[in-house]
Amino acid sequence: MHLHYSFPENFVWGTTTSAYQIEGAWNEDGKGLSIWDTYVHQPDRILNGDTGNIACDHYHRMTEDVAMMKDMGIACYSFTISWTRILPEGRGAVNPKGLDFYNRLVDTLLEAGIQPKATLYHWDFPQALQNLGGWPNRDSAEWFADYAHIAFDSLADRVSIWATHNEPWVAAFLGYGHGIHAPGICDATKAFQTAHHLMLAHAKAVQVYRQANYGGKIGLILNLNHLIPATQSEADIAATQRVYAETHSIFLDPLYKGSYPEPFFEWLGPHRPLIQPGDIELMYGSADYLGLNYYNADSVQYDLFGGWLKARLTPYVGPGWGFTEMGWGIYPAGLKAEVRNIQENYGNPEIYITENGCAMPDQPDEQDFVADHDRIRYIKAHMLALHEAIQGGANVRGYFVWSFFDNFEWESGYSKRFGLVRVNYDTLERIPKQSAYWYKDVIAQNTIHI
Repeated sequence: MHLHYSFPENFVWGTTTSAYQIEGAWNEDGKGLSIWDTYVHQPDRILNGDTGNIACDHYHRMTEDVAMMKDMGIACYSFTISWTRILPEGRGAVNPKGLDFYNRLVDTLLEAGIQPKATLYHWDFPQALQNLGGWPNRDSAEWFADYAHIAFDSLADRVSIWATHNEPWVAAFLGYGHGIHAPGICDATKAFQTAHHLMLAHAKAVQVYRQANYGGKIGLILNLNHLIPATQSEADIAATQRVYAETHSIFLDPLYKGSYPEPFFEWLGPHRPLIQPGDIELMYGSADYLGLNYYNADSVQYDLFGGWLKARLTPYVGPGWGFTEMGWGIYPAGLKAEVRNIQENYGNPEIYITENGCAMPDQPDEQDFVADHDRIRYIKAHMLALHEAIQGGANVRGYFVWSFFDNFEWESGYSKRFGLVRVNYDTLERIPKQSAYWYKDVIAQNTIHI
């Protein structure tokens, strides 16, 4: 018995990458240093001492990569801009060669019939501005808005879908709270202040975009793990609410409710961020759409020794599923639950699933081809969960696989592969995996077949 699940007309099918993870050319053509350039060159930070110095060498192979996207039938490509490629010092003098790269990328995509979608920030903050305090410095919001203005002026005549930040939770809490991402700082107070300044920077960039009337749409991308209390005990439910507040509410509430979760800030006590009058008013309504990145679910229980949230998270695995190479539990129904939560509690805004995918133990054959049926099964199940949410009235406009190709996976280096396309890191040869061919059929038919 064959079942067919069709998606709405004009549903956008795409794939996503980020600048530091694929571009390479880390110190070429006038590019300045980012905090990730600095971080990866320090000892004991990245698995196997890997760096993004070369990564997929997309900076030099962009036309070849876009041609491959065209062959795969990709309708929309979501890329991120490297701040320090355009502004080597983070502010001040513009680097024309950096701007030229993104102009050529956009033109090449359009010539290939692929819609470009641009994100301004995916964690590669300028080192020169880090030296002035980084995101915990309130001036960072102005620096970001100025950078955004330059990017808009250069590209917004051809790019009609923008995002300010990708996963501000990661930038704030892995970068400043837990110290496992650049800049490698472990300071709860700075982490929460960073989260606020990221939201403020987002709002100021959106203000710039709207005042200049570029005519497209601009949003924010959040990583929203699904959270499930380990038991129905009061303590576990309260712990789950605290984790939800840190990962969801401090970003969603100012956008859609015009407030921060005050009980949570009371819990944080000395770590609560400093907020100035007018900040939240600027954030409220500052997203034309919400980008939602979904990978996994966690079970949450109260833990006296569980950091500032007094919570312990363990991977939650759905029936019949297991774990990805990242050690994340697979739970496709969690995507539907996250979309429904946005639909029911935040006014059913326009949503794009801006990242979804998995690292799996890809086994290439002698031709370096990967028959990644486990990845296809993962993606298909999440698409089905999304289809159910859309049938239930959720305002979902598109779906993007992470990632177009294998790339530098942050602290895990090159050990984890998320791509639809395999990259041989010795030769930099690109070889589409089985999942790439499967996805091409889904896009062509706007339908999943079971």
